[in-house]
Amino acid sequence: MTQTRAAAHGVSPIFVERWSPRAYDESILTENDLKRLFEAAHWAPSAYNAQPWRFIYARRDTADWQRFVDLLVPGNRVWAQRASALVFAVSAQKFIPPGSAEAIDTGYSSYDTGAAVAYLILQASLAGLAAHVVGGFDRQAAQRVLAIPDGFRLESAIVIGRHSADAALSPELRAREAPNERRPIESLIAEGRFDFQG
Repeated sequence: MTQTRAAAHGVSPIFVERWSPRAYDESILTENDLKRLFEAAHWAPSAYNAQPWRFIYARRDTADWQRFVDLLVPGNRVWAQRASALVFAVSAQKFIPPGSAEAIDTGYSSYDTGAAVAYLILQASLAGLAAHVVGGFDRQAAQRVLAIPDGFRLESAIVIGRHSADAALSPELRAREAPNERRPIESLIAEGRFDFQG
């Protein structure tokens, strides 16, 4: 695949080169490979430094792998089963603020967990890996299978592995196997007040 995307305002290439493929080579990631990604995620900013994110993972060479893959909807399962790791991002809905003895709703946990996921996927890209964030999974089954207690919210699944241009994909998925474009930033920003058409 040839990289054709370009940034209009001179950002680091890591932001433009990172994309979310569906074709993986079935290679094995070590525990340390994954811990490097989690290390990056844990440096993400969060309100009150609450660090509400939790990551539950399985690697393809472990007994948990198929159990995790089976939580995905069929359209995601068909390609994600060739990846190297599957991670579920979860956020704590309450925390104890500094100087208090009582836990309160954060109001920011999903936002902060999203920042941690962004750090994780950028570190994956820097490490020569690909990460694809998906929301297509059975949330009720995942809550049960992953033993997630009340007070925690399932945010997303993250498929991680090494991209393979030769991986078997359906013609429909192969047609989508390329970096997508972004809207012009002028359609996403406004100075002074909300001034957007859609």
